[in-house]
Amino acid sequence: MKLSSWWLRLGLLTRLAASAAETPPAPDVFTRDLRPLLEKYCFACHDDDVQKGDVNLAPYRTERDIHLDPRRWETITRLIRDREMPPPNRRPKDLPTPAERDRLADWLTHSLRHIDYDLIPKDPGHKLIHRLSRLEYNHTVRDLFGVTNRPADAFPADGSGGGGFDNNASALFLPPILMEKYLAAAGEVLAAAPRARVILHEPRGWAGERWAARATLHDHAFRAFRRPVDPAELDALVGLFRRTRAGGAGYEEALHTALRAVLVAPGFLFRIERDQGVAGPYRISGWELATRLSYFLWSSTPDDALLAAAGAGRLADPAGLRAEVRRMLADPKARALAENFTGQWLQTRLLLSGTAPDPRKFPEYSSALRDAAVREPVEFLAALLRDGRPLTDLLDADYTWADATLARHYGLPAPAAGWARVPLPDRRRGGVLTMAGVLTLTSYPQRTSPVLRGKWVLEEILGAPPPPPPPNAGGLPPNDGVVEDLTFRQRLEKHRAEPACAACHARMDPIGFALENFDPVGRWRDQLGGRPVDAAGTLPSGERFDGPAELRAVLAARRDEFLRNLAEKMLAYALGRGLEYYDLPAVKKITDRLAAAGFRSDELIHAVTESYPFQYRRDEPVALVGK
Repeated sequence: MKLSSWWLRLGLLTRLAASAAETPPAPDVFTRDLRPLLEKYCFACHDDDVQKGDVNLAPYRTERDIHLDPRRWETITRLIRDREMPPPNRRPKDLPTPAERDRLADWLTHSLRHIDYDLIPKDPGHKLIHRLSRLEYNHTVRDLFGVTNRPADAFPADGSGGGGFDNNASALFLPPILMEKYLAAAGEVLAAAPRARVILHEPRGWAGERWAARATLHDHAFRAFRRPVDPAELDALVGLFRRTRAGGAGYEEALHTALRAVLVAPGFLFRIERDQGVAGPYRISGWELATRLSYFLWSSTPDDALLAAAGAGRLADPAGLRAEVRRMLADPKARALAENFTGQWLQTRLLLSGTAPDPRKFPEYSSALRDAAVREPVEFLAALLRDGRPLTDLLDADYTWADATLARHYGLPAPAAGWARVPLPDRRRGGVLTMAGVLTLTSYPQRTSPVLRGKWVLEEILGAPPPPPPPNAGGLPPNDGVVEDLTFRQRLEKHRAEPACAACHARMDPIGFALENFDPVGRWRDQLGGRPVDAAGTLPSGERFDGPAELRAVLAARRDEFLRNLAEKMLAYALGRGLEYYDLPAVKKITDRLAAAGFRSDELIHAVTESYPFQYRRDEPVALVGK
């Protein structure tokens, strides 16, 4: 569920209004001076009767109401300042004067920077039972049993829920066929596992056999369930071993039978956090925190060191937790965070299964180049986290990571071997925006798409997605040649002149135009359709730029929007759920910590793992009013 869901805001306002004093407070500046401007210029489209875009401004009567819904009002402020709302195609008398627009936008900006987040109920959210995703299953059996096969690849595909990630608990369903797959996978894992990873305690004699089986099953269940094993659980496993042994099976066969039961048990297949039966939020246990950490950073089960830290209570100590996170980030398994988060945030992993550039027009786009284009942002973020470099490098950097295939595609000297950091000689490239994977993803098979590229920047970089196009929006031909003496850009500008399209295209298209020097596979070009590329653009706010370097400078000036969006994405990924209105204080604290730490990338991870929603939970949903 998206952070901007209207019914969440309305529910919050209703609960807090019910708890407020019956005597209304004296009118504040917003109520007295600024709400009348909204009534005059905005209520025609956004009140109780007409709610275009599902936006109703009527319930917001005081500054306090605005502070209870900051994300929505940050968007409104941007739309007002950028002259996108009210729509510029309205009659002049229905538009605010420049002084009125600036006054409203300036006041909102100042007010939103001084929000009392204590107004928002302190709620860490309810943690759903979380089935292991296919990737998490493969990584978990790899680390438990040392297998290199990937049995979960045969499972039904995972979905993606709030936050846009496939580790979202609400989308990890359990179709009936999956239980059959689990049984087959358990046998496959144990058959492929080295004997030393299965037989943890060697039997010596009949009495020693019973002890060895019990000890082996205990150790496996402890690591597989990621918590201490209940005596009843262990007794059931040992009982299954004994019955199988008594039926004539050998020791190892009987042990494998009991271990298959471990691998199909709910404690293994699901990340279960047990309710504590209390009314309000509470801190999760050390075992649960260890599990959250490992699946966030490694997409896998806790290792022995992390389980030991949980058992010793070291994760409850801020210094101990920070030390453990540093250790985990330095582990090669932390590459999973860069791979899974980056590929889904930037959507570049879609290149592995989506529509490819037309091979007749772009024969150089090979599978090797595709794989390298998908891997580039992964290597970039992995190094960023490993070296603690600033997150602003994602917006603009004088280097990238490449192998010989990608370096040749960019016209750069190839690394001596494998993947390496490669300096960029000029300002054409820099940051994720100009990486081949992103540029290919946001193109059509035969041509680039300024619309798709602009939309991608608004959504994935600034966290300000445009609304969906109207049903009659139409489209443009698949090629980018000159038609009737009109360049592709001129044809697009003619299309966006339609009143129904103008507002959104005014935001998206200029951004996309600035990237037109890059062709559909991310190569630099100076001409398009036999004419010089026109890479200039002007946003509704009046910001002008020409080419990717100047566009990146504009985005760098909006760094705060980017970092907040990135913090929201990372927190959603870490929690395995979409963010809600009550997560706003946590996002604010994360971004404040980033600013104080010089935007170091590793500080983002520490801030997320030390955040309130990451370390706390509650039982079934309860009505929370106030702090």
